[in-house]
Amino acid sequence: MRYRLKEIGAEQLGARPFAGPAAERITVGELLEALEADLTLKAKMGPTVKSHLKPIRAAFEDLPALAVTAERIDTYIQEQLAPRQEGEEIIPGKAPATVNRGTQLLGQAFRLAVKRGRLPFLPPVRHLSEVGNVRRGFFERAEFEAVVNALPDDYVRDFCRFAYHTGWRKGEISALRWADVDGEAVRLRGEDSKNRQGRSVPLEGELAAIIKRRRAARQYETEAGTVALAAFVFHRGDGEPIREFRKSWATACKAAGVAGRLFHDLRRTAARNLVRAGAPETVAMAVTGHKTRAVFQRYAIASERDVREALARTQALTAQEAPRAAVLPVKVAKARAAHAAQ
Repeated sequence: MRYRLKEIGAEQLGARPFAGPAAERITVGELLEALEADLTLKAKMGPTVKSHLKPIRAAFEDLPALAVTAERIDTYIQEQLAPRQEGEEIIPGKAPATVNRGTQLLGQAFRLAVKRGRLPFLPPVRHLSEVGNVRRGFFERAEFEAVVNALPDDYVRDFCRFAYHTGWRKGEISALRWADVDGEAVRLRGEDSKNRQGRSVPLEGELAAIIKRRRAARQYETEAGTVALAAFVFHRGDGEPIREFRKSWATACKAAGVAGRLFHDLRRTAARNLVRAGAPETVAMAVTGHKTRAVFQRYAIASERDVREALARTQALTAQEAPRAAVLPVKVAKARAAHAAQ
């Protein structure tokens, strides 16, 4: 009782508010579960949110909610930004924008708990600057082929080829099921899309060839020795969807001479290639799933080759123009003639 009275007195002097025994028993894991349930009801619990919640869960899930301070969150941020070594590979740290998406969800979980009266306060969450976050990486076709050929498995190669041609996000491709494929198109469900809007791409050319190969590889052997059909279009040979292949991707990029490239660069590359091919932006956005033109344009940065070709075309055009004799006013012509005679 004396301890509680001291806490109440400290609160009056500007310390953190009195929490109480019930709040002290709440873990961050419970807050994250409540947030997931809330986002699910709002139809906002997509694969991207799950991906950003994963490192937050790993770092904070078992902690009492009241033990999460600004200092502890800053330590987490520093760890996420720092590169780490896995075996002989140096894995780059996460981008500030990626770290922000996770910490924002952590802050949302605390705000929801305060709003519902489960906690009396929430810790301040630092927001990192995202200035200069425009992605500039992209692949020329030869570079992409070099990376794909260096990947160890056929299913990962086809996964990357699908991303190269469609610009779909990794989570969206992972979620594709055979129920979403017919003889003419592949359809993405709204619940599997980041912006909650479904879309489809027709099976033409290389996309049709990719789906044909994946259909031929649909059968797999179970642990019991029986043969089953995979529900997912892109699976690892055991029926399970492809989720992560960061190590093999980084190794392949290094072998291809483009170390440091991101899988997400395939999305920007697809957007650029569609525009290069003459597709209107609205059509290109319908393929890649960009919701706003402003966001789409972040991926449509001109490459050095694009600029060089544009300059060459401009110079060729101007070179064809016949030079014209300058026509001077009479007074100017007479003045120049008089100056020349002196």
